[in-house]
Amino acid sequence: MSTSILPLLFFLMAQSVGLPDPSAMKGWSDEFDRPAIDTTLWSFEEGFIRNHEGQYYTNRPENAYIEEGCLVLEARREPFPNTRHNPDSDRWQEQWGTAEYTSASLHTAGKREFLYGRMEVRAKLPAGRGVWPAIWTLGNKMGEDIPWPDRGEIDIMEFVGYNPGMIYANVHTGAYNWVAGTNKGDSIRIEDASTAFHVYAIDWTPERIDFYVDSTHYFSFERDVEADFQRWPFDRPQALKLNLAIGGNWGGRQGIDTTIFPQRYYIDYVRYTPFSP
Repeated sequence: MSTSILPLLFFLMAQSVGLPDPSAMKGWSDEFDRPAIDTTLWSFEEGFIRNHEGQYYTNRPENAYIEEGCLVLEARREPFPNTRHNPDSDRWQEQWGTAEYTSASLHTAGKREFLYGRMEVRAKLPAGRGVWPAIWTLGNKMGEDIPWPDRGEIDIMEFVGYNPGMIYANVHTGAYNWVAGTNKGDSIRIEDASTAFHVYAIDWTPERIDFYVDSTHYFSFERDVEADFQRWPFDRPQALKLNLAIGGNWGGRQGIDTTIFPQRYYIDYVRYTPFSP
């Protein structure tokens, strides 16, 4: 099949199953030029959330704030009580009592989501063994009971402090994900990622997702024409997430250097431009 008719095909498929019309997407951005975080755009995650990470996410201004035109996510080494603590729970997020670290995770779910187009984030990353900042997206359930990773995840940028200078891109779906060891991705070396700002971006079309640092393209995930939802769930909106994790399954693989805190993750801007077929 000619790739020139793929956008039309996917548009017709979307209409048949009630998915959003990509042409209805509107551009949006946050330049972080206000005195406070815009809560009409961003929501906070709170608690122990995922990946057995060591930080407790809060909505406190100590962990997320605006400074000199940047959003700053700050990880601190400090005791913090788990408000959901239940030692009899079967969930680790509730079994753990007092956290040793606090940090922040912001997302746009339910407020600003996007389907196809260019998403770019200009950021300067923290440094040190144990930090795990990320720029990533998670698919909208569209009212259905669709668990991770079936609804799709796009990791625009991940960085683990024990491997300084290395930037990772990954895609997770029902068929391709880290739990099964089948995730699709690549990496690029950016030596000054923790001392200088860089633009981390994707260009997302109905056929593929291209990953960039600044103007350098280093990974693509392409849609097989015959791909099912398990291999390509990327025909529904995604929400953006910005977070600074500490430790966890990947970030803590070589432990946490307790002497590096506080650590700050600076985001200069977030910009979304819709796809124009």
